[in-house]
Order: sequence, then C-alpha cells, then structure tokens
Amino acid sequence: MENRKLLILGTRGIPGNHGGFETFAERLAIYLKSAGWQVCVYCQSDEKTILTREWNGIELIDIPVSREGALGSIIFDLKATLHALKNPGIILLLGYNTAVFSILWFIKKRVVITNMDGMEWWRRKWTLLQKIWLFLNERCACWFSTHLIADHPGIRMNFLEQGVSSDKITCVPYCSELVPSADPRHLERYGLKPNQYAIIIARPEPENSILEVVAAFAEKPRGYKLVVLGKYLPKNNAYHKEVLAVASQSTEVLFLGAIYDTEVVQALRYHARLYIHGHTVGGTNPSLVEALAAGMPVLGHYNRFNYWVAGSEAEYFYEQKDCSLQLSQILGNDQRLRAMRQSSFERYQKLFSNNRDVKAYEELFLSYVDSYTLDVSVSQSKREVVAQR
Repeated sequence: MENRKLLILGTRGIPGNHGGFETFAERLAIYLKSAGWQVCVYCQSDEKTILTREWNGIELIDIPVSREGALGSIIFDLKATLHALKNPGIILLLGYNTAVFSILWFIKKRVVITNMDGMEWWRRKWTLLQKIWLFLNERCACWFSTHLIADHPGIRMNFLEQGVSSDKITCVPYCSELVPSADPRHLERYGLKPNQYAIIIARPEPENSILEVVAAFAEKPRGYKLVVLGKYLPKNNAYHKEVLAVASQSTEVLFLGAIYDTEVVQALRYHARLYIHGHTVGGTNPSLVEALAAGMPVLGHYNRFNYWVAGSEAEYFYEQKDCSLQLSQILGNDQRLRAMRQSSFERYQKLFSNNRDVKAYEELFLSYVDSYTLDVSVSQSKREVVAQR
C-alpha cells in the first residue's frame, strides 16, 4: 500500500471551488485516500513560497503564482510540473492545455495519465494563435502520456480516428453523488420559490448557448423565472454585454453571479422546474451529470455529447427558435416534466452512479503501480549510490 501514490495536476486545487475538474479532483482524492492511497494535489496559491499542507488526509502543495489569467495558469502548470518531477508517484494530468510540459515526465520515464477534457481548441472564443497552442498541446498529450482518459465515447472515437491506439485510451465518463434532497431555504435569499424557475449553470461562453437560451426565454412572458449562474463582466467582455442586453428585455431573467457554495448550488438546481444545458462542445459535462443526479428535467442543446448523457427522453433544441418553442411546450406541462424527471433519475442510475468513475480511475492506476514501484526503486537506488559516494 505504501507504493500507491498519486499526484494530481491540472486543476486550481481542492477543495473544489472553481469548476468541474476541481470537483472531480476532490471526489477522486477523497475516494483514493479512503482506499489506502497517498494522494497529493497541486494547488494554485497567492503565497510567496511553495507550501505543503494537509486537508482531510490529502497532501496539498501550494504553488505561488502572482500572475492572473492564461499566463498565470501556464506559469502555475510549469512550476507544478517541475516540482512533481522530484515527487515520486503516478501522475494524473487533468486537461491538456499545457501538456507540452509532459515531455519532461516522458524523458524521466514517469507514468503520466492524462484526462483529455473534450475538444478545447474547437471553442470559438479562442484566437487563431490560442487554437494552435491548444492543438499542439493536445498532440503533446497524445505523444508523451503513458495513457489517455476520454470522458465520453465521442471523445475516445475522435482520438482513435487521429491514430491513437485503442490500448492507450480508456473511456471513463464523470459520475456524481446522488442528490436526494436540498434545503429550500437557500432559495429565499434570491427571492425564489421551488419549482417556479428554470436554471442555467454554465460558464458564460458562446459554446454554451447562453445568448440563444436567454433570448429565447425573453421573447415573451413565461410565467416562470430563468435563473442564470456565472460571472458576467459586461465592461470587459462583448459576449457578456450582449447576453445582459438581451436579458434586459424581460423581468423574468435573473443573474445570480458565480456561486461556489456547493449546498447553495445544489439547492438552486434541485428545486428548479427545468435544467437548461446549452453546451455544444465537449464530452460528458459534470454539470449535466449533476442535474441527472438531482432528477432534473433536462432541455439540452442537441449534439452527440449531450444526447449520450441525457438520453432520448430529455428534450433538445438546435437554435433560439426551437429553444423558444420547447420552453413554451415544456414549462407549463407538469405531466411531461414529471416524466422527464423520472427519465433523468433512471439515466443517472444506469450510467453515472455508485462512483463508477473514481473506481475506474483506481483500476487504471493499479495497472501501472508496478511501473511506479520500479520508478521508486530506481530513484532510491540512485540516492543510495550518491550517499555512498
């Protein structure tokens, strides 16, 4: 058991207060710790020096980064990579945005397992230069990783078509804890009542169809609220400004900002009348899985990713016009919403329950424990030789 050690990189750190990767990293770390693993998670920090601390028996290594934005993330990933080179263990890299650094682990013959995180370079928000950077990093992940994880069958197929060996890539969709209930009192601070609003929980980006959904909802009075979570900065972002401008045409659209309190988000999701998921790019989205875990009726953008997750009994739209039509048909139809709730719960139980994802990750890690043990033995032998000298 002493040789079962995992290093998690690629997130901002845990506890998960930022997004899907952080939430997953927290779940995985806690599960592996309970299974007897040593787990080390690299965290982005505002401190001046590298600090090591403990959280729920999990080792957290705080890496100081003074810069913000994309450059700050690159600096953080580089510093974390350099530190991990000296830290024995299997490496789990969540995302490939800076997989170019994986060449360092490749040279050192370290076991590196990379979660490929959808088609990042497909996103419309990136400039041409940024898309080239992401594409090259995607290639580096394929070349220099020991093994790849796809969170969706469509993502796995994409890499198989690009020439990645089927033995090198495993499909492990995200799962979620069941949400059987949630405290409705969390709604009071926002002036909301259970079952009287639809909700969007997504980053405000064009690929998530926020503009189309908000515009569709605001076309006419719906008799229900539309609650939108996320950080909108209209002074700095033209897309955010456009979304807010369209929303201003209706008094039924509410922007609650970015909320990272898990209990509050769960309550807002659980007590909504309808969950709207407009993501067009990516694989198995954690937020959509969490909606299924809460038994939410789902209205999603129609694409192979969402359809595989939510199933045939969810409702779908292509663009603003049919989104508006679906809202008109679904929001007031209690019978249809009950059927959609039941379908979501059944879909969750079939594919995304019982920690299937973290169990599959552990099984994959265990298949590489011997390689890691060999790495540790070689490192120890080298240290002994140096000591003798």
